[in-house]
Amino acid sequence: MAARPRIKDVAEYAGVSPKTVSNVINNFEHVSERTRAAVQEAIDALGYRVNIAGRQLRQGRTGMITLAVPELDVAYFAELAKHVMAEADARGRTVLIHQTGAVRERELAALHGFDAQFSDGLILSPLALHPRDLATRDRRLPVVLLGERPAEGGTDHVGIDNVTAAREATEHLLSRGRRRIAVIGGAVRGRQGTDRLRTDGYREAMEKAGLPFEPDLVLPVDAYHWRDGARAAAALMERDPRPDALLCLNDHLALGALRALHDLGRSVPADLDVIGFDDIEASRFSVPSLTTVAPDKHQIARAAVALLLERIEAPDAVELRDQVVGHRVIVRESTGG
Repeated sequence: MAARPRIKDVAEYAGVSPKTVSNVINNFEHVSERTRAAVQEAIDALGYRVNIAGRQLRQGRTGMITLAVPELDVAYFAELAKHVMAEADARGRTVLIHQTGAVRERELAALHGFDAQFSDGLILSPLALHPRDLATRDRRLPVVLLGERPAEGGTDHVGIDNVTAAREATEHLLSRGRRRIAVIGGAVRGRQGTDRLRTDGYREAMEKAGLPFEPDLVLPVDAYHWRDGARAAAALMERDPRPDALLCLNDHLALGALRALHDLGRSVPADLDVIGFDDIEASRFSVPSLTTVAPDKHQIARAAVALLLERIEAPDAVELRDQVVGHRVIVRESTGG
């Protein structure tokens, strides 16, 4: 059996140094196209394949990263996990999935590297952490946060602009003549979590339109599940006067609300509009189909994996990043689309 080609063999074939071959393999930017083409030709001719497992073991790494999310039965997190796994696989990494249940102790366990012996880094979507938790975390474990981080600075972060997204969603409802808009899953007070930020965006849009902000129209929920949306919508329909639109802070809440409104004989969008967040696949197949704010989940996953791998390769060489990913309002039947 012929010996497996090595980087040295590729370098000799291409007439370059082994370091240049390594730069091409790792897709470093500062390599000329001519040199890159010569190295790629040598790789193809010799049948060279990167020994990822061996390289990682030599570097004291496992080749695995952890994704910690609150609940996989909330479709947004399941869809996001799919994208993270695809991005990691394309970069030769395996993803371990940890479900925290939005319990602080389990988020802390992930943050402090409960499985550091198996994982090179962590992508974490926190819901229960306190600001001080990040300040005291184990700095040996590279971490990228998703969603809203409990405190400024100290950790790489990827997310959408939740204030702007909620403001745009509310402005869409206002453009349809809706004026008494309720928020399901909102928060008027408390620290700057996703619920608070999206409520702030709603409030900005209402005030810009010259409409009073009514805290009684902001309904917090116990969880962001179908049943919570259904209960909140049913309670709002008992109000006098009733809302003429519902801004639901995720699609599960919105789809639960649609069901409750149907059971109560309310027509959407004839009687009131409903809009959600996340653009989960089910939102396209509900009756009526759901207008929703769509974060770019693919880009969130790509950015998070890229930031984490950079941090793993150079823990201290890269300054902290706060990357904002795009979103858009997708108009469907629940708001007359």
